[in-house]
Amino acid sequence: MRRQTFNEINITPLTDIFLVLLIIMMVIAPMLDQQGLNLAIPDYIEKTQDTPKENKILTVTVSADNKYYINENEIAETELFNTIKDKTATLTDGLMIQAEGDSQHGCVVKLMDTARNAGVKSISLMEI
Repeated sequence: MRRQTFNEINITPLTDIFLVLLIIMMVIAPMLDQQGLNLAIPDYIEKTQDTPKENKILTVTVSADNKYYINENEIAETELFNTIKDKTATLTDGLMIQAEGDSQHGCVVKLMDTARNAGVKSISLMEI
């Protein structure tokens, strides 16, 4: 007597396993969303928040008539590089450019380029 060869794969057990896994995931998934983290703020963080951090940012203002000011003192365009380099030696957190709305874009870009050449790593821009 001759045996027949088996050429097909029976996928019924595989389907059963997938359905069981799907049901398990559907039951567990809503439970995962309701978990949270219980965080306690350490005492030392509360104490350090009382002392304000010293501001070490150099602020340069570009006026509407395209002049540069540091601490309300006008800085000539030719002295801008040396002044920024000297001031950023002590004010190490970066440069804040406060540009008036009517100032020219080219003056602000020139200030940014000068600051980068003077070694400033962080530059922020704000319209006043």
